[in-house]
Amino acid sequence: MPSTHVKAQLMSASEIDRTLVRLAHEILEKTADLSKLALIGIHRRGVPLAQRLAAKIESIEKAAVPVGALDIRLYRDDLTTVSDAPILNESRIPFPVAGRDIILVDDVLYTGRTVRAAMDALFRNGRPCRVQLLVLIDRGHRELPIEARYVGRKVPTSRKEIVEVKLQEIDQTEKVLLVERSDG
Repeated sequence: MPSTHVKAQLMSASEIDRTLVRLAHEILEKTADLSKLALIGIHRRGVPLAQRLAAKIESIEKAAVPVGALDIRLYRDDLTTVSDAPILNESRIPFPVAGRDIILVDDVLYTGRTVRAAMDALFRNGRPCRVQLLVLIDRGHRELPIEARYVGRKVPTSRKEIVEVKLQEIDQTEKVLLVERSDG
């Protein structure tokens, strides 16, 4: 069984927060009609990131942005390789998707397969006007033609490396790590 070791800390808690503030401003700059905007976090770590972004946008604009949560496990093309019995989280989209400008939020963009599954799951809820992607970390190595419009940080990685995002809401710590698999 391969083990891992931490190579570097890519972001601290304060760097994550500053990055989310910058991303909130970018969203506001590129959004013509804030009343049509909604954020949907991809389970797991995309959900708290979407909630934090919505709070930052509300503090800047004094306008609430609806937030949803999307579980994509049953839409993955590699479902049988993930687990025999995948753990399902609840999708919760408490607003109509049709006609909205949706920003899908995730922690790390890698092959693009998670985002493809998220779009399949999203469109089961209606047809949005526009779908954009926001990620905290883009590590490259795409297998599908998917790119994020909003990127916190681009981090070139090897295929042996893993980017681990740790968030207070889930992990009781706050940082982004670069971890390497060792086959020894």
